[in-house]
Amino acid sequence: MTNFAVIGTSKITDAFIEAARQDPRFNLIAIYSRQQTTAQAFADKYNIEHCFTDLALLANSKLIDAVYIASPNNFHTQQSITLLESGKHVLCEKPIAINCAELTKMVTSAKVNNVTFMEAMLVTFLPNYQQIKNHIKALGNIHKYSASFCQLSSRYPAYLRGENPNTFNLSFGNGALMDVGIYPLYLAIDLFGLPTEVIGQSHKLPTGVDGYGDLLLKYDLPDIGNNQATLQAHISYSKLSNGNNICEIQGENGYLMWQHSSLFNEVSLHLNDGRCQTLTLAQTDNRMTYELSHFIDLIESGHSESSVNSWQLSQQVLSVIEQARKQQGIIYSADKPAEN
Repeated sequence: MTNFAVIGTSKITDAFIEAARQDPRFNLIAIYSRQQTTAQAFADKYNIEHCFTDLALLANSKLIDAVYIASPNNFHTQQSITLLESGKHVLCEKPIAINCAELTKMVTSAKVNNVTFMEAMLVTFLPNYQQIKNHIKALGNIHKYSASFCQLSSRYPAYLRGENPNTFNLSFGNGALMDVGIYPLYLAIDLFGLPTEVIGQSHKLPTGVDGYGDLLLKYDLPDIGNNQATLQAHISYSKLSNGNNICEIQGENGYLMWQHSSLFNEVSLHLNDGRCQTLTLAQTDNRMTYELSHFIDLIESGHSESSVNSWQLSQQVLSVIEQARKQQGIIYSADKPAEN
């Protein structure tokens, strides 16, 4: 059994706990929050024995083996490194860091301290995503990837009232690409690797973050036929509007289609000869179960790095996000050189 602490008391932490408790090896014993009242209320909600408001005390606790971090993005690096240096295994919510430089420091700490460190990106573990990977060769040469994640934020009304909720707050390292656009981007990088060109555009809010936007990724792919294989990946994302979030990979022999970049509710293969195959498999209602079980597997087997959500994959995704943000003029404090 692995004794866990969680950092963060938002809805994502609620969902994680619900999913994690489906694995009998998960034992939740501690909660960290900066405010004692917040930590205690969350502890009471889930019958958690220990509350921490001091990260150093949590890191040094002999009771805790692993920590799930779901704090605002700008805290991920400092919290992760503090925990990794104390020998704690860390499962850190996406985006794992603000930029590539931060992630490099986190990975170095995981290596030096020989602990497990992984980005909590759930989609790569879903059975229906594996169906995409298993059947993609049937498409022949691939030319188009089109995926979207457009979901109206529950915090948008507060923003319109003149408030500055975390979702749209530059100081927390947030925005539409970091929050929802990262899902279809993660899949594109996992499937096709780094693009040869990144073109990004977005609607920048007065707070300094993006409310919605689009990415165009251009690829030259290995040819599996007699023609030059090129691919353009179009990724659309929004926190200001809802969409149907239908996604496709189009090849010369047909196309794969699925519903929603983070859920994969329905998957189907459509070939040019008229054949259509439903590929949908049963999945758990809470999709976070798979990543948690994989993370515990890594701990028990003594592996620091996941072969699924590898450090290289996380680094490549962040590198594309950085390029897009630079083009859009979205700059976080972590991007700025430290003052002497």
